[in-house]
Amino acid sequence: MNTKVALLLCFLAVATARPDSPPHAGYGYQAPAHPVSYHAPEKHEKGMPFDFDYAVKDHYKGLDFGHDSNSDGNLVTGKYYVLLPDGRTQIVTYTADHYNGYQAEVTYEGEAKYPEPEHYKPAPAYGHPAPAYGTPAPAYGHPTPAYGH
Repeated sequence: MNTKVALLLCFLAVATARPDSPPHAGYGYQAPAHPVSYHAPEKHEKGMPFDFDYAVKDHYKGLDFGHDSNSDGNLVTGKYYVLLPDGRTQIVTYTADHYNGYQAEVTYEGEAKYPEPEHYKPAPAYGHPAPAYGTPAPAYGHPTPAYGH
């Protein structure tokens, strides 16, 4: 009986909490009478000067890449490169500043080489292995009578 009363009270609470009408579209937002445009502030602070470079060359794994970049605080210039799987080296030379943004030139050195595909070789045929076990030897002797006969 208590469960039925509690369930009825829950349904009553949900029914009374429901709004009578759906909300208005836009929630009362009014579009501006004239178009508004945003202009980013023109103030630009000079950045920190820097100079860095790194390179990785691993003949065993076939890795060769690096990056060199420097800045006077206004203009950043740099170059990065990577050895591609086809044997060419991709080189990206770039400049970046507050007015012109990032501008890059991509070049390639070397000639693309692709390995010859290996021809299909069927898997070798294997037979069933020969059994490596013999007849098991008994691990116990003849049974002895439980009562001394």
